Amino acid sequence: MSDKRFKTDTILTKLGRDPDDYHGLMNPPIVQASTIQYKDLETYETKKGQKFTYGNISNPLSDHFETAMAELEGGFKAVSSSTGLAPITASLMAFLNSGDHLLMCDSIYPPTRIACDKLLGRFGVEVEYYDPCIGAGIKDLIKDNTAVIYLESPGSATFEVQDVPAITKIAKDADVITIMDNTWASGLLFKPVAHGVNISVCAATKYIGGHADVNLGYAVADTQEHYKRLKDTHIDLGHCPGSLDLSLALRGLRTMKMRLQHQAASALKIARWLEGRPEVQKVYHVALESHPTHDIWKRDFTGANGLMSILLNNYPKERVSAFIDALELFPIGSSWGGYMSLLQPQIEINWRKANKWNEAGQLLRLQIGLEDPDDLIADLEQAFAKLG
Repeated sequence: MSDKRFKTDTILTKLGRDPDDYHGLMNPPIVQASTIQYKDLETYETKKGQKFTYGNISNPLSDHFETAMAELEGGFKAVSSSTGLAPITASLMAFLNSGDHLLMCDSIYPPTRIACDKLLGRFGVEVEYYDPCIGAGIKDLIKDNTAVIYLESPGSATFEVQDVPAITKIAKDADVITIMDNTWASGLLFKPVAHGVNISVCAATKYIGGHADVNLGYAVADTQEHYKRLKDTHIDLGHCPGSLDLSLALRGLRTMKMRLQHQAASALKIARWLEGRPEVQKVYHVALESHPTHDIWKRDFTGANGLMSILLNNYPKERVSAFIDALELFPIGSSWGGYMSLLQPQIEINWRKANKWNEAGQLLRLQIGLEDPDDLIADLEQAFAKLG
């Protein structure tokens, strides 16, 4: 585990590398491996003393990355995969069986919802969506066959912060597994395992990679028992990460805190400016006092990131299009966490079931990058003029 003498900035420079393993090389080299040689038949049959058995199960580089993520999140061990969605589906399938009941946060990442509705439904899992702000009220939704409660905090699009300690306490009392998408905090701003979560999943594609050039995800288990179940399912599904992505993610890890701090400061400045714009009905950003779950965020999290959403007034579609197309520094893009700013229309907000979306007006998610915030504000201001 990480040396407790050091603070986070120092720890991030040390995680996931050991120069003694590679003749003094400061960074673990990229490992391209499928086949791994055994020294004799007995070793092949027993696997005794054989740390790596096949390339898609683990290799020296994935081992370094997974060790780093487990230490960052404060968990037992981690598995890694080639996308952010892969550890989500693997975690769900590891702890759900046909006939089980799954309580799924209604503000989840849209691909997770698609996987629940299409994949889990085919295998006989009952999926029920719950209000992310339910807190201890989750107790009333637990059934005899409830096997998993899935959290995402803050949630996608409108960034509801869940009362994770209240939910995990009830889940433990009911012997229900909890899985949480921790991508917003990226293992740095919130520690799910320390708050009672059994499995923390994260898309390293976002802030850990940090440069919009990585496809990678991981899941961290709280105990050896849960890790074994997770790892077995991970292997059965054939998940494995790409070597270049692992290397880039370890590189991104070194600067993640500095990038997050800059992006969070810029985002808060821009969010406060947007609150004063007549074209904007609402700004959804957890660090704003106006956000409905600001107090829970302030209680449980150590910082914010560069994400927010804005709800425009109910303008005609052509005027909204003119606004978006006039932006120079906010290209349309589906991801976030990289160095550049992005905009994404939140079309999937209409999929919500526990709390139907009834707001009139276009909801737009803004990812604030590393650009100067004054330049981003100026770009937004000139584009607002297109709304008329």
